[in-house]
Formats: sequence, C-alpha cells, structure tokens
Amino acid sequence: MKIIHQDLRKGIVKTKAENLDDLWYLSHIIDKGDLISGKAERKIQLASDSEKSNQVKKTVFVKIKAEKLDLEKDTLRINGTIEEGQEDVPKGSHQTIEVRQETIISIEKEKWLGFQIEKLKQAQVERSSILMCVHDREEAYFALLKRSNYQLLAHMKGDVDKKGDDTKKKGDFYSEIIEQIREYKTRYKASSIIVASPAFFKEDLFKQIKDELGQSITLATCSSVSESSFDELMKREETRNVLKQDIVAKETVLVEEFFTNISKSDLAVYGVEETEKAVQAGAAEKLLVTDFMIYKSRESGNYERIDKLMRAVESMKGKVNIISSEHDAGKRLDGIGGIGAILRYKMNY
Repeated sequence: MKIIHQDLRKGIVKTKAENLDDLWYLSHIIDKGDLISGKAERKIQLASDSEKSNQVKKTVFVKIKAEKLDLEKDTLRINGTIEEGQEDVPKGSHQTIEVRQETIISIEKEKWLGFQIEKLKQAQVERSSILMCVHDREEAYFALLKRSNYQLLAHMKGDVDKKGDDTKKKGDFYSEIIEQIREYKTRYKASSIIVASPAFFKEDLFKQIKDELGQSITLATCSSVSESSFDELMKREETRNVLKQDIVAKETVLVEEFFTNISKSDLAVYGVEETEKAVQAGAAEKLLVTDFMIYKSRESGNYERIDKLMRAVESMKGKVNIISSEHDAGKRLDGIGGIGAILRYKMNY
C-alpha cells in the first residue's frame, strides 16, 4: 500500500491500494463512522427531465461516513451516507465507494488506534515470497506462503521404483522436485525456501543440490505429506526463524501461546464476556480478535462492543492483535468465539 499523505494529528491518511492484500488491510483499518473520500460512480438526473430513463452515470468525488464494508475477491465496497459532494449529489443520500487495485482514498478518523497504524505499516512492507515444499520419495506438494494463508501451487507424483517391481522406472524424482523448486523460486522471486519431509527424505534430496540454490533452503520435519502439512509446517521450530517475519506465522505463534496459557497456566480467557471482565480489570496484556469475529459483529450491529474492548486494551498499554480466520490458527480461535486475551496475571473470581 502506498501512503500518499499522512497527518495523524488531524486523523487523515490518504492511501493508494497497490494489490489485493491492501484491500484486506483497509477492511480492518476502516471503522463505522470514519469519513472516506474518493471517486465513486453515481446516477445523476438530468436537470431538464425527471424521467428515470434520462439518468446518466457519472464519476463524482464524494466524502461519505462509512456504515458498512463488504470485501470480495478484488473489490472492497464502502457503503455510507454522503457528507460532502458536488451540487448535484445530495448530502445524506447513500453512496458506495468501490476500492480496487490503484484506487486512491482518504481515511479520516477521530483517533487512529495503535493496531490500525501497525496495519498501515505492515501494508507498506513489501514482503519476500516464501516457497514451501513437503515431499517423500513418491510425491511432493508445493505452496507459496501468503499474508493470510498459503497458495497451493502443485502436487507431483514420482515414477519411482516399488518393492517387488522389477520394472525400471524412468527419471529421478528428487531431480524433478529440485527443478520444480528452482522454477518456482525464479517465477515468484522467493527469497526463502522451506523443504520438509517425514524421516530422512529431505536430507537425501538436499544432497543432490550442488549449487547456490541450497543457500536459500531451510530443512524442516513434517509428520506426513499432504496439503494439510503446510499448517503443521508453519508451527515447526525449525521453520520459525524463516517464517517469523510473515504475518501468518506471527499469528500462528500468538494463537499457540494463547492456547498454551489456557491449558497450562490459566493466564488466558476467551469469549466476549470473560474477555470484557479481564479488560475492565486491567489484566489483558494481549487481545486476540479474528477478522471473522469483527465481520460478524459488524453484520449484527454489535461492533461497538468489540471496538470499546480494543480501545480499552490500548488505553491500558496492551496490544490488540487482529487474527486472520483464513488459516488454521484463526479457525481455532473462531472455534471458541473468535476473541480472547492473554493475561498479565490470573483473574480471581
């Protein structure tokens, strides 16, 4: 995301969305009640005729008060009422601003929260791609680590020798895997590669790499070879040094810490009511809220309650963490209500 202008003292940030991930960031930065300025398409009635058939679609510049956000694959729709506009656009009427790649908007808030400013910073960082491969001697899966999930790239099966089969198989499957890694590294400009397998297969493959490709590879262990192995791979100690700069890995580690505190030390609470009690007592050190929880609260009209919790945590020097529901860790948190807190001290009930 490109920040064109920023004046947090006045509460104004002007942004340009440069990719689809930026739409996700904006959907978590913009709150109900924020003033959004930008271009929009609107049907304008010709002054000389009151017939609907004489309406024309026109691009207008408006400022709206945000009421509802809808994020689709390539479009963020911000619905609201017009606060400012040109003469033929009546104030108070409803309008939608559609944000896509290359769209410029200004966001005006009464107060920017720390986690929202952090999201802005994250969106400005151009993260390197991380390529992941899980394999054994018969098959391999390749995936690209993204902001909120992984993208499966390919599944390969090798034509390998089987026990009791005297037929000589063609080719060397490890060589095929290495060439596929090499091709994906170039295509996606991957700065890091994680190769994982059960048992010793990864070491055998690594021995066949004789050039600088090996310098980009980190070896890790996984219990099986399947698409679901990538969720396991992001939690492994061997790969955290590679993944720690990636948002998915950070969120996964944080959720793991949260669940560990629930099961072992009672230094965590979950659910809206219990989390509210902890926040009101000043015990909440880290607040975790999933984006799905935020979406549901907006849809049901209960977002103000969640918003107050986030603001209260920040006012008491705590940290607000928005967790994506698209990966395994976020789904686990959604399974217990989508909200919880890691505590500074145990609560006494």
